[in-house]
Amino acid sequence: MIFKSADRQSSARHPLILCLVLLAFGAAFYKVAHRPSPAFFQPAVIAAQPGHTAPEISTHFASAQQNIHTHAASLVELGDGRIRAFWFSGSREGAGDVEIRSAVFDPVKNLWGAEHSVADRASTQRSLLRYVKKLGNPVALRASDGKLWLFYVTVSLGGWAGSSITAVTSEDDGITWSHAHRLITSPFLNISTLVKGTPFIFSDGTMGLPVYHEFIGKFGELLRIGNGGEVKDKQRLSFGKTTLQPVVLIKDPQQALALMRYSGASSKRVIATRTEDAGQHWSTPASTALANPDAAVSGVALPDGRLLVVLNNTEKGRDALSLVASADGGATWKTVHQLENQQDIRTEPARYAQAAGDLARATESSLTDVTGYAKSAQRNKCEAQHCGFEFSYPYLIQARNGDFHLVYTWNRSFIKHVRFTTAWLDQQMEKNKDGQLH
Repeated sequence: MIFKSADRQSSARHPLILCLVLLAFGAAFYKVAHRPSPAFFQPAVIAAQPGHTAPEISTHFASAQQNIHTHAASLVELGDGRIRAFWFSGSREGAGDVEIRSAVFDPVKNLWGAEHSVADRASTQRSLLRYVKKLGNPVALRASDGKLWLFYVTVSLGGWAGSSITAVTSEDDGITWSHAHRLITSPFLNISTLVKGTPFIFSDGTMGLPVYHEFIGKFGELLRIGNGGEVKDKQRLSFGKTTLQPVVLIKDPQQALALMRYSGASSKRVIATRTEDAGQHWSTPASTALANPDAAVSGVALPDGRLLVVLNNTEKGRDALSLVASADGGATWKTVHQLENQQDIRTEPARYAQAAGDLARATESSLTDVTGYAKSAQRNKCEAQHCGFEFSYPYLIQARNGDFHLVYTWNRSFIKHVRFTTAWLDQQMEKNKDGQLH
């Protein structure tokens, strides 16, 4: 009887397996049959303005909340040239009180405005009509019609591997937002799709969204999204279990370089793949010369062909952050500027408070009291009597006037903003022309 029962259970499973296989084939056939016509990349239009020829760099804090966990910032240029930042913050990463927050930088006033909440668990749940456990990683895009799109990660069950992507839109550059809706990125449960890389526009107005997966495998993909938020196409950037968080550097209408975080155990280097046909096909992923201690990278392609990347260019840890550049399409890289460097510095809380306070004052010279910044860093980066530093998750854009804007996590406590001109970049590259990475 036992064997008969087992046989009956096995027989019952066969139709289910067959249905799943047929569903998979059906989904694949539908995708091929309804694949949209190819479209070129649309490189950003950069027109340097008079008055931006001086070599200048300045730093600020984009966020202001203290004694809270703050991480994963992104940027988007608004219609009037201001820069809006997004990030998530809460009592800790993955906590129920985490929300997506935002603030706007005015380049004319050289000043960040007050931050405010864009989305939280409660508002997202009401829109999606489903339970939301946690939020994370926001990225934004100003679409071809001027509408602002904000994509962020939501999890209903499990950890980040159970994520899906939620989107909201704004018709007034982020003052008000639409109800949230989920992107359908997979025919099976619609889970394990996350965002981190900079979105971009195709020549037909559709949106390109670099995404990645963490369930079973770890690999990158590129989504092509219509103006209604529907996923029109999806291309694999990598395979296996070691690549995350792709960022696509668009060189021209057909050529781009995608860089990915490496999460394997050995050969800790940024992984790259290339396309010559606007993303229809990608080369076999390969290691670059850029060190990558399992950390996010960001970058842009300049109109003159140079590539500019920000990363933790170290063998381990996130206590140093570098700006590097390539003039040969990514074959070789040179260090342009050391943004942060607290490598291997571990100290007890009292000394750490002094060091963190000094770093905060160096970031924002107008600060008269850095105690709150130091205490916030202590809260997030001290365990027992050991404290360390972290500068991570960079996000770099070039504005239409030629200026560069960079944000990154500062000791898991604040979002730091760096603004620099093309003239400053040229000056630094000339100064460090022998700083080649091998």
